[in-house]
Amino acid sequence: QVQLVESGGGLVQAGGSLRLSCAASGAVVSLDVMGWYRQAPGNERELVAAITSGGNPNYAESSKGRFTIARDGAKNTVYLQMNSLKPEDTAVYFCSGRFRSSTYWGQGTQVTVSS
Repeated sequence: QVQLVESGGGLVQAGGSLRLSCAASGAVVSLDVMGWYRQAPGNERELVAAITSGGNPNYAESSKGRFTIARDGAKNTVYLQMNSLKPEDTAVYFCSGRFRSSTYWGQGTQVTVSS
């Protein structure tokens, strides 16, 4: 069983930055894809960014130019650098990992951007 543990959320003013980290444990192989999703109250969970084991990133339109995803494959760790944060980025951010047909989720970390 794979466990994903996020860290790095918090409260920041608009225009500020935060860096989220997610470490996977229990996996004996490199996860095929690791990524970040977010869910705001009343909204569905949506993709923020994801990255393959080969290092290929994929960003949501709202993330492009502001967020950067990076991965340490050897440690099954993924990072999300978030710059120029906006109040609409406020949400619970979830780490996700996929291996073959199985998807794993972290418990989520709150990101709050004040105006």
